[in-house]
Amino acid sequence: MRAGAVVIVIWLLLGLVAAYQRGYFKDTGDASCAEAGTVIVTTIAGPLNWLGVNPKITCKVPEPSK
Repeated sequence: MRAGAVVIVIWLLLGLVAAYQRGYFKDTGDASCAEAGTVIVTTIAGPLNWLGVNPKITCKVPEPSK
């Protein structure tokens, strides 16, 4: 059980490194659900990012009524 937890923690740490390398943690001023989703998916995908996996998330937000 401990070995599995260690592997998961290492996997997620590598995912954070991959997200950092892609510049997802730069302060852009306005964050969106798409940006947050992309960071989360990149972190979960972890080391797969170095194999060419490039996860992207899109969110459709409804326009306000006039």
